[in-house]
Amino acid sequence: MHRNQSDTRVDEIAADIFRISTHVPAAGPEGLTFNQFLVRDEQPFLFHTGMRRMYADVSAAVGRLVPLESLRWISFAHVEADECGSMNRFLADAPAAAVVHGALACMVSIDDLADRAPTVSGDHPLELGTHRLRFVPTPHVPHGWESALWFDETTSTLLAGDLFTHHGNGPAVVSDDLVDPAMRAEVILNGTAHTSDHVATLLALADLEPSTLAVMHGSSFSGDGGAQLRELAARSPRWEVDVGR
Repeated sequence: MHRNQSDTRVDEIAADIFRISTHVPAAGPEGLTFNQFLVRDEQPFLFHTGMRRMYADVSAAVGRLVPLESLRWISFAHVEADECGSMNRFLADAPAAAVVHGALACMVSIDDLADRAPTVSGDHPLELGTHRLRFVPTPHVPHGWESALWFDETTSTLLAGDLFTHHGNGPAVVSDDLVDPAMRAEVILNGTAHTSDHVATLLALADLEPSTLAVMHGSSFSGDGGAQLRELAARSPRWEVDVGR
């Protein structure tokens, strides 16, 4: 899935948070964007690496924002090719960089997959300089046992991973409702694991009251992110069990 650099856009969606976006027309109706997010700071932080075949384009875009070798942190929501396929290529070109994730992800996958030992996220926010990122475990939400997101306390930006996935090649940031497009995409992709903790996890994310949702597939959102997450929770199937059986 190689794309030309001209197909990869860079847009600032919050203060010093940049969306790197490549639209792949063949990925479903209206195509699908594959987005990475670079937090530009004293310790630059990259959320998602893109697939290995997209590395040339994504790394060139990162290099337009910060010197590639200055990259300090690499993370992603869960282990999947579009989220961490280029992890080791970034580690090779950024000698000071480390993958940072939760203990579960490091134990079950990253310790083996990464060419350098990862850093396990602690209980304290990750201090990048100006930005403070809080690690938020979200197991199985929307999928992946080891799934987790990051919340930038400085700009109230939730790096939302696969939440609100929707098709098309829209603007970098919208203030329109994302729930309807996400529901239409779910009918096609069927990618969400509706576990017993799904709704509670969405509501906990809503309590962060993000003002920006950095969405991996589709446009990002600016506005009342908490309301968007509560509506997504309200429209999600409830998981029930008959304990009498």
